[in-house]
Amino acid sequence: MNNLPHYQLYIAGQWRAGATGQVMHSVNPADGQPWASFDCAAPEDVDRAVAAAKSALEGPEWRDMTQTARGKLLYRLADLIAQNAEHLGRIETTDSGKLASETMAQTGYVADYYRYYAGLADKIEGAVLPIDKPDMHVYTQRMPIGVVAGIVPWNAQMFLAATKLAPALAAGCTVVLKASEIAPAPMIEFARLIDQAGFPPGVVSVITGDAENCAVPLTRHKDVDRIAFTGGPETAKHVIRNSAENFAVTTLELGGKSPILVFDDAEIDAAANGLIAGNFGASGQSCVAGTRGLVHRPVMDRLIAAITEKSSQLIVGDPHDPATHLGPLCTVAQVERIEDTLRKATDQGAKIIFGGARADQASPHYFQPTLVACNSPQVETLKTEMFGPVMSLLPFDTEEEAIALANDSDFGLGSGIFTTNLARAHRVSRRIRSGITWVNTYRAISPIAPFGGFNQSGYGREAGKEAILDYTRVKTTWINTSEAPMADPFVMR
Repeated sequence: MNNLPHYQLYIAGQWRAGATGQVMHSVNPADGQPWASFDCAAPEDVDRAVAAAKSALEGPEWRDMTQTARGKLLYRLADLIAQNAEHLGRIETTDSGKLASETMAQTGYVADYYRYYAGLADKIEGAVLPIDKPDMHVYTQRMPIGVVAGIVPWNAQMFLAATKLAPALAAGCTVVLKASEIAPAPMIEFARLIDQAGFPPGVVSVITGDAENCAVPLTRHKDVDRIAFTGGPETAKHVIRNSAENFAVTTLELGGKSPILVFDDAEIDAAANGLIAGNFGASGQSCVAGTRGLVHRPVMDRLIAAITEKSSQLIVGDPHDPATHLGPLCTVAQVERIEDTLRKATDQGAKIIFGGARADQASPHYFQPTLVACNSPQVETLKTEMFGPVMSLLPFDTEEEAIALANDSDFGLGSGIFTTNLARAHRVSRRIRSGITWVNTYRAISPIAPFGGFNQSGYGREAGKEAILDYTRVKTTWINTSEAPMADPFVMR
């Protein structure tokens, strides 16, 4: 393995090895073999990255850069991302197993997130207050919140990094971006573009490593002012505990068990495509995967037939092959979790319509697209986030029952509704407790649209114009315009 590509940490504008020499290997899920190695950050490296971010925040090169100039830097970065989308996508596919057709397209679209926030960079405004005291001029400014710790998982990492990095930089913050120790190569490759774009050293550092030596020291670091985290609920609990050490403002984008409701007036073909997109797209490795299909009982059989027929045409195979629909899962642990969950579900009386086993491929990372017909809301596949291509369907009889089932979850990230009744679409969407509802479509994203959840899917929103304000603090300035000396110092004015 000595001839494998090797990735270093990007700290303060320089490439460097980890302080303790810890090295990890990344496995190509398509063949189950290590394909690259990377240095891991130690606490000393975290200190160095945060110190560089704090120094850049306070240094004139970034601090005094106009908001318009920051926007131009983001535009430059966006252009570099677009130009390198194919390269970055192929690296991500090799590292995580996601389809190259999706990683390349998604990376190309991610450039628009940076362009969107580049345009907002000089639209951050304060206000002059109509203060209730004479001879006082009082105004507010939106100041950068400070040093940001951005933590992203391995899935959709270019997208998830953009929703944090773009608004943070547009607001004038500095960022230490922590890539997952599972499949971190795309983020480290991305650091080369940050360097090429010309951001001052320390404005962005990209590191990776395990929880003990990297994530924990970063999230509890005294000089971190804000944490933007995407990951699982259990890890999020540790992040919140760590933030008690620095009182960093924290936003969490966590997991989901999103419901897709199909009513009896829905276009069945469209609903089947929506459920396939929501469950088999990205091989099910999506936080908004619509893994709880809630179906009006009169159309259940028709929908199952449509999904079965369409799924019979799906190709499981090499993620670099444009003909492939489902690639490998990123880790074998996901496959094992799916197998365990399916065993529990069938013990509870659920029926596997198709799939339900590992795919016949050279690597153990592959799993067949699977459809499960459930006989109860308590079936395990309706409860457990598996992060794999498993779709579960449960019938309902009334709209009220459908809403109750949709809300019967600890999560609340995404949801879908398929109906041709516009009034029902609005009515049901309003009552579902989720941060996003798609009607007659699924898995659509845009930099213009806020993204985030309810309940254990986290709090805070990413994307949209409001998100940039989350990377600022309001500063109020009072100016006494009177020529008279200040009055009695012991009386509050």
